[in-house]
Amino acid sequence: MTIQCIVNGSPNTLEPLPGDKLSDLLRRDLGLTGTKVGCGEGRCGICMVLMDGKPTRSCITPAQKADGTKIITVEGLRQLAKALKRPPCQPDEAELRGAFGENLHTLHPLQEAFIRYGAIQCGFCTPGQLIQAYALLQAHPHPSSEEIREAMNQVLCRCGSYQLIEEAIQAAALALRTGQPIPQPAFFEHYRHSDESFSHVGKPAMRPDAVAKACGSAKFTDDLRFEGMLYARVLRAGLPSAILQGLETRNAQALAGVHAVLTAADLPAAHNHGLYRQDWPILVGLGQRVRYQGDALALVAAETQAIADEAITLMEANLQEQPPITSPQQALGPSSPQLHPQGNLLKHIQVRKGSVAEGFAQSDLVIESTFTTPFAEHFFMEPECSIAVPLFHATPAPTGDPPKLRKMEVYTGSQIPYADRQQIAQALGLPEEDVRVLGQRTGGGFGGKEDIAGQIHAALLARATGRPVKLLFTRRESMLVHPKRHAASIRVKLGAKREGSLLAAEIELYGDTGAYASLGDKVMTRATTHSSGPYIIPHVSADCYAAYTNNPPAGAFRGFGVMQSSFAIESAMDQMAGQLGMDPLELRLKNALRPGTETNTGQLLESSVGLVPCLQAIQAEWGRLGLHQPFKPQSYTQDGRQYLKVWGLACAYKNTGLGAGADDFSGAEVKLLPGGRLQVSTAAAELGQGMISTLQIIAAEILHLPLYLINVFVMDTELTLDGGPTTASRQTFVSGNAVRLAALQLRERLFQKAAELWGLPVPAFSMDQNGIHYAEKSLSLAQLYEKLGPEERSVKLTYHAPATEHLEDGRKIHIAFSFAAQAVELRINKADGEMKVLRVLTANDAGRIINPLGYEGQSQGGVVMGVGTGLMEEFKVENGRILSDCAARYPLPRMQDTPAMTNLIVEDPMPEGPFGAKGIGEIVSIPTPPAIANAIFHATGLRICHLPIRPDDLKEWLKKSA
Repeated sequence: MTIQCIVNGSPNTLEPLPGDKLSDLLRRDLGLTGTKVGCGEGRCGICMVLMDGKPTRSCITPAQKADGTKIITVEGLRQLAKALKRPPCQPDEAELRGAFGENLHTLHPLQEAFIRYGAIQCGFCTPGQLIQAYALLQAHPHPSSEEIREAMNQVLCRCGSYQLIEEAIQAAALALRTGQPIPQPAFFEHYRHSDESFSHVGKPAMRPDAVAKACGSAKFTDDLRFEGMLYARVLRAGLPSAILQGLETRNAQALAGVHAVLTAADLPAAHNHGLYRQDWPILVGLGQRVRYQGDALALVAAETQAIADEAITLMEANLQEQPPITSPQQALGPSSPQLHPQGNLLKHIQVRKGSVAEGFAQSDLVIESTFTTPFAEHFFMEPECSIAVPLFHATPAPTGDPPKLRKMEVYTGSQIPYADRQQIAQALGLPEEDVRVLGQRTGGGFGGKEDIAGQIHAALLARATGRPVKLLFTRRESMLVHPKRHAASIRVKLGAKREGSLLAAEIELYGDTGAYASLGDKVMTRATTHSSGPYIIPHVSADCYAAYTNNPPAGAFRGFGVMQSSFAIESAMDQMAGQLGMDPLELRLKNALRPGTETNTGQLLESSVGLVPCLQAIQAEWGRLGLHQPFKPQSYTQDGRQYLKVWGLACAYKNTGLGAGADDFSGAEVKLLPGGRLQVSTAAAELGQGMISTLQIIAAEILHLPLYLINVFVMDTELTLDGGPTTASRQTFVSGNAVRLAALQLRERLFQKAAELWGLPVPAFSMDQNGIHYAEKSLSLAQLYEKLGPEERSVKLTYHAPATEHLEDGRKIHIAFSFAAQAVELRINKADGEMKVLRVLTANDAGRIINPLGYEGQSQGGVVMGVGTGLMEEFKVENGRILSDCAARYPLPRMQDTPAMTNLIVEDPMPEGPFGAKGIGEIVSIPTPPAIANAIFHATGLRICHLPIRPDDLKEWLKKSA
C-alpha cells in the first residue's frame, strides 16, 4: 500500500515493505536517522516521535498507521524553533558559533538547554528524550518536577543523565515562558575553581558533538549506508552446553537473495579470537563444543535483513546436548568435565600481606560473612553494529580470478579500535595494516564493547561476497551474546581491636567468568586486589578463583570487579562498626588509607590519596543539613503511608590505568591546520564519557587558545595513533598526558620558528588565538602555518605511564587510585518493603576536575547505575539458559528512580596526571550498592548479603514490624 504523511512539515508518499514499522520509514526511506532504535520492543522509548501531537514509539508502530498523519522527529524541532522569538545573542555566543559552527539560539530551547546543562552524554537516547520533553511542554508549559519525571519515565538513559535532563527541561520551560535566555545551570556555582591560574581546566565546557546529537544529525554505525550493502545474521547455538554433530545450510543457501552462508569450514585463518586469551570460537565447527547459548554456528549475508533473518530459520543444527556447568564451585569440582583444554580454572589470584593468623590472634573481634552478586547486563542504548567494506585493487585480476582484496574497512562502535584491528586481521589472514577500523560514535559501552561482537563476522561476509555487509544485533541478540558483569561469591573475614583498628582481612572470591576468558583474568584480579577496601590493614590474605562455566562470558563492566568486592567489604565494615558500637563513618576515618600508608598489596601511597577528605566532605554536608544522627531511622507518614528513612554510607577506591606491569600507553598527534586551527587526534575511544571535551580542554590550556579553535579527531586506526583501550578509568590520564606533552612540544616549535623569523635568541613569547607575540611583534597561527614545513606542523607522541609491577612480582601495581565516599538516604515503605533512594551525597577524589560539565554527568550517571545495581538489576541465568533475554526482562533505573544528587568537590591532584587529573568514570558507581545495603541494615537490622535487594528480602522484618 501507499502511505501519505507529513513529516516535519514536508508531504511524503511512501511504499512500506511487509512488516515495516514507522521507524523503518523514517530511517530507511526518509533518511531521518535521528530517530534511534534501542530495543525494538517499545520498552526503552528512545525511538519516540510525535504522531499527530502524541508521543509514539516508532519501533513498534506499524508503518500503515502513519497514513494521513503529521509526524515530528527530532530533526523537526529546529524548524519549530523558527517560530519562536528568541533573545539576541549572549556575550559568549561568538565563541559558541566558533565551537559549533552556528548560533545556539537557532535551536529549540530544549535542544539548547540539553547542550548547556550537559544532559547529553552518549547521545543515543537524546532524540527520544527531546521529543518526549517537547510533548510535555506543549501540555504543561510550567511543569512540576513530578510531571517531568512521570512523562520522562518513558525514555531510558543508560548514561544516567536524568537529573541533568530534568534541570534542562525546567530551564527550557522558563525560557519559553519568559522569552529570556536559557539560565546558567545552578551546579556551575559548585565549580568556582580556587586556582585561577587555569584558563580552561576546571571551567565548564559544552561537548563539541552536542549540537549534532541534539539535532539528530549525529551518525552512529547503524545510520551509515554504502552502495550495494548486504545485511547479515548469525545462527546462534541456543544451548548452553553441547557438541555440534551436524549443520545443514543448503536450504538457506538456496533462498533467493542470499549471497553467502559461512560455517567454520570456511574460515580462512584464525579460528578463535579473544583480547588476552584466544579461546572464543569465531564459529563453532563440527565436532566442537558449544559452551554457551550465544555461540556462533553460521553466518549469512543477504539483500535485505528480512531475507537474512529467514535464511537463519532454514538452517538445521544437530546439537548433542551436554550437562551444563553452572557455577565456579561446580566447575572446580573433581568430577566436572573440562570446558577448555587447560581446564576450568582461568586463574587463581592471590594477595598476601603480613600474617592473617597473627592478625586474627591479636584481634578482639572477628566477623565473617559471605556475599553474592549476580551477572549484570550493560544495556548500552545502542545495540552492537558493524559494517565491513571491502576495498579491491584497481588493476584487473587475471581472467576468471576474483578481484584481489586490498583493504578491509570496518565501521563500528568499539572501546579498543586497535585490538579490533588485530583480531579482524588474524581472522582474515591479512597483515594488520590491511585492516582499517573506523570507530564511530558509540551509544554507550560501560565495558561491554571491548570484546569483539560482530566485527569479524561482518568482515568475513564482506570478504566472501565482495560487498559491504552490515551486522546489526537485535536487542535480544545483544543480551544473548556479549559478556556480562561477573557473578561472584565473596567470603569476608575481618578482625579488629576493640578501639576500632583493623588488623586482619581474609577474603575468598569465586568469579564466574562464563564460557570464555574475555577480560576475566583482569577483572577478577582487580576484584582481589581491592577486596579489603581502601583501608589500612596490616595482615591480608585474599584468594580468587576465576572459573569457566556454561554461563554467558563475563568481562569488563563499569567498576571492573571492584563493584563486587566493594559490596562485600563495605557491608562487612558496617557489620564491624555495629559489633564495635562505633559510628560507621568514624570507623572508616580511623582506618582510611592516606599518604604514607600501604594498600593490601603493599603499595606505598605517596600522594593524591583523597579518601579522608571525601569522608570529611560527607560529614560536613550532613552537618550543614542538620543531620546529627544520620544512621538513626526516622518514621513518618505521607499520603496515608508509613515510611522509614535512614542514611547508609560506603567508600571505595579504584585503580587509574591498566597497571600490573602493563605498558600503559597512548599516542596522540597535535597538528597545526591552515587558517590557524589545531587538530588533536588519537585512536582512544569516545563512548559518551566526554573524552573529546577533556582532550580539547587540555590542548587549549597548553596552547592558550579558545576551545573552538581545537578539533579532536578519534578512533581511526589508519589516521590516529593507538590510544589503547577505553577502560580502567585511564583515558584522561594516559591520552590526556599524550595530548598535553604533544601540545607542549608543538608550542615550543612555534616559539622557535617565531624566534628564527624575528632573529631573536631566546623565545620568551606569549601565545593566544591571535598568534605568537613578543613586544610589538606578532605572527598569526595562519602565518606560522605557511612558514613551517609539512613535518614541522605536527607533533606525534606516545606517552607511557609510570612503570608498574606484576601482582606476583612487586608492590606498586598501579600508578594511582581514585577514592570516593557516598552517603545514601533510603526510604522504606513499612507496608510492602518498597525501597527508594531519595538523596545521594557523593564525594569523589578525581585528582583535578578537567571539565565540570563532564564530571557532573559522569558522577550523576554513575550513581544512577549504582542504584540499579543495588535495587533492581540482575541478569538471570538458570542452568546455563538465559532468562533475561529481552528488554522487558531486565529492569533498569528510570527517571522516577533517580535520587536528588549532590556532588561534593574533592580534588587531591596527582603529580603525574595532566594538571593533576585522575580517572572518574568507574569510581562513581562503586559505593552506591553497599551504601544502600548499609542503610537497610540501619533501618531494619537486616544484613542482606546479596544483590540486588528487593522488597521480598524484607518480608520477615515486615511481619515483625507490622
